[in-house]
Amino acid sequence: MHLHFPHPRVDFGHIIDQVRDAVKHYKHEKESEAHQIFRQQAGHNPKGVLPQTVNPDEETVPGILHPGSTGVIYCSDRAMANGFSYTSSHEWANLGQGAPEVGPLPNAPPRPDSIKMPLDTLEYAPTTGVKELREAVAHLYNHTYRQGKASQYTFENVCIVPGGRSGLSRLAAVIGDVYTSYQIPDYTAYDQVLSAFRRLVPVPTALDQKKKYGFDIEQAKRDIANQGIAVILASNPRNPTGQVIKGKELKDLVALSRDGTTVILDEFYSWYIYPENESEFGQSISSAKYIEDVNEDSTIIIDGLTKNWRLPGWRVCWVIGPKNLVTALSQSGSFLDGGANHPMQLAAIPLLDPVHVKQEKLALQKHFKAKRDHILKRLKALHLEVEIPPTSTFYIWLNLERLPAPLNNGLTFFEELLKEKTIVIPGIFFDINPSHRRNLFNSPCHHFVRLSFGPPLEDLDKGIDAIDRVLKKARKSGMQAFGQGYKTEIPDEVLGESAVA
Repeated sequence: MHLHFPHPRVDFGHIIDQVRDAVKHYKHEKESEAHQIFRQQAGHNPKGVLPQTVNPDEETVPGILHPGSTGVIYCSDRAMANGFSYTSSHEWANLGQGAPEVGPLPNAPPRPDSIKMPLDTLEYAPTTGVKELREAVAHLYNHTYRQGKASQYTFENVCIVPGGRSGLSRLAAVIGDVYTSYQIPDYTAYDQVLSAFRRLVPVPTALDQKKKYGFDIEQAKRDIANQGIAVILASNPRNPTGQVIKGKELKDLVALSRDGTTVILDEFYSWYIYPENESEFGQSISSAKYIEDVNEDSTIIIDGLTKNWRLPGWRVCWVIGPKNLVTALSQSGSFLDGGANHPMQLAAIPLLDPVHVKQEKLALQKHFKAKRDHILKRLKALHLEVEIPPTSTFYIWLNLERLPAPLNNGLTFFEELLKEKTIVIPGIFFDINPSHRRNLFNSPCHHFVRLSFGPPLEDLDKGIDAIDRVLKKARKSGMQAFGQGYKTEIPDEVLGESAVA
């Protein structure tokens, strides 16, 4: 039981209150107001347990099973219940936002500010995407990762999709009845994908915090042999821990795809790499470097303009893999999403020029490394030192265990920060748990929140100031004021707005 604050000058007069509150609260999710609010949302009840109950929010339409909200939607709704709206967004610090700042950066190319729309772009684009853009994607990967290799990507290895989630959904729709391995913690949307596409049988592996959340290639080999794993799904660089599989480890992971296992790697943060040496800026990470034959190795890459090019609103992304995979994705795209935006695809082509990319990549890495270092320094000043600092992505996986209950769990910490007009993401959303059966207090992600340093620096400071206020309030007043009194109704003036968290 941890009852101390990460601060050298603790008011020990509150220790008795802390002991009482720690004993009273938070042995089980049923004793936590924040967790009960979470469970009351449609789709968040445990599945496959008895007795079964009917939730009227889930069962209003015959035959419809509510999928449950993603972390993004849930956190948005909870923020709106606390007054967040587009009109008031400037008053908030959104450190939950899974998106980079989109404005100009020092030494970066100018931001796109106009889109041409020739008459033929008013027609549908092919479900595999515009050929010229597919060629540009293939050329960029060959130039960056495959120089000197006999096997080269062509446009036939590329499928353009309207966003990363669309790429995941198209892939999930063409995967058969197989065991699909994934790791905890990882990207929240995998939970919904594994729930909605029921032919995928999810097999979780918990990454070891003591090993810096590293991918265990030997464990993966044992799982393939003993459990018949047919698909491995992972983000790399990894959301939310900010770690990356690279070098020999990545080479060995790709090698599994030559032995009968399909490896799907979500590489959306491949540019967000933070080297210590100035000479190493401008490098990026991709499994494409280690693929031997682009049509024989069953390694599949998902990436796009969303994160690296800092254009999340464009919804132009891609899936790269063997030619016969792209043919299958064309078919699943025809009934899932119909294809990506036609004018935006044409506008994206010059952005993939290797000279343009080099300039973008350098500017991005230097700017985001500076923001990372700044937020780590500020957290350290609050004695919330990050045990495993991110070497990639723009996320910080913050362990709250040293805080006293109830602030030491991510969901309550999130609710308390909403009172301070700050959004973070509770760690439980990265516990990919499609059945939702686990007592949330037993989750390995229970004591964490994810902080994003994607937003501009002034927003980051606003959010850290809010964390500081919560900690000062706890030291001054004890823990009685926390863990209760959370708003559940979205005010009429913001009802109907959608927020991004």
